[in-house]
Amino acid sequence: MKRRTKIIIAIVAVLVAALVIGGFASRRGKDATEVTLGKAGQLDITAKVTANGRIDAKRKVDLSANVMGQIVNLAVREGDVVKRGSFLLQIDQKQLAASAQGAAASLQALFSDRDAARANAEESSRNLQRAQKNFSDRIIPLAELERARTALEAARANVSSIERRIDQARANVTAAQDTLSKTTMRAPMDGIVTSLPVEEGEVAVIGTMNNPGTKLLTIADMSVVEAVMEVDETDIPNVKLGQRATVTIDAYPNKTFTGLVTEVGSSPISRDGGLGGSTEAINFEVKIQIDNPPVGVRPGFSASADIVTGTRSKVVSIPLQSLVVREKPNSGPGKPEEEEGVFVFENGTAKFAPVKTGLSGDSNIEVVTGLKSGQQIVTGPFKALRDIKDGSKLKEQKEKKDENKS
Repeated sequence: MKRRTKIIIAIVAVLVAALVIGGFASRRGKDATEVTLGKAGQLDITAKVTANGRIDAKRKVDLSANVMGQIVNLAVREGDVVKRGSFLLQIDQKQLAASAQGAAASLQALFSDRDAARANAEESSRNLQRAQKNFSDRIIPLAELERARTALEAARANVSSIERRIDQARANVTAAQDTLSKTTMRAPMDGIVTSLPVEEGEVAVIGTMNNPGTKLLTIADMSVVEAVMEVDETDIPNVKLGQRATVTIDAYPNKTFTGLVTEVGSSPISRDGGLGGSTEAINFEVKIQIDNPPVGVRPGFSASADIVTGTRSKVVSIPLQSLVVREKPNSGPGKPEEEEGVFVFENGTAKFAPVKTGLSGDSNIEVVTGLKSGQQIVTGPFKALRDIKDGSKLKEQKEKKDENKS
């Protein structure tokens, strides 16, 4: 064989070998799953519960009618500032005033009846004394003496009865005067008239067992303002009294206000129709007292709040999307056990590492055990995290270049 022929054969063999190796490499690359990678790092984690609600006064009073009658004088308007004892409105009092006067007149009549009864009792007492003397002198029989004694007892009993009726009449006068006083409505505290659903000339109706009475107006003390939030049942175990919060009010854009959790509801917020068969989410009421409420804030303003439920400083953390929940290997029969963890990237393969997590922030979650800072982990995409297993071949996903850029 000529030397030239040998050289050609050698070159062909090298090319064939290169093609075979390239084919294996290409197939191996196709078998690897493209993933995005990240590293476990030390960060500050802040756990928050976000909720929506409304602004309300910590202290407010809804005033309703205690007597029935026409409103003849309405002295305030919605938004007016009132002081404790300020005159608010007047309900027609003619009929109730007449009733109070009648009760007073009845009391005066009873005083006269008592004076007459006392005079009769004194006369009966004198008659008894004379009868006793005449009976001692054997002028009158025993029967006359007994009649005189009985007359005195009856007169005294009449005085006692009238005195009881006087007590009853006094109570009637007090009740009539109290009812009459309720026709004049005065402010029970300092505040702002935040609701005034009635007009002068309307008839105020008192409430009954089945029907509420006429709501006349609402006074709110806006010196202490609360944000009343609706918190989902899944978040409520993490919310505690004394936790700090930041509140945003829609009426004051680009401003945040600090506050303190002062009340956490123990019962869910009731909805019309009750909970039976309802598909609505179950929420609990949480009240946040705002430290420095803005001037002019009004009840009913929409608000949202971030309640800080926990903080950790410089802890091992990972992106939330990298956390995987899978069925625990070799779990017993019946309901399979689950475990959470991450896929660690080692020499181009995936290795599942079970972890114990702690606080969850906006985009990161604390890793208590199972991972060290600096370890390289798989962070996505979601489909890859769902499909890969221990030992799966991985390759880092290359960033796509923007073709529009020159």
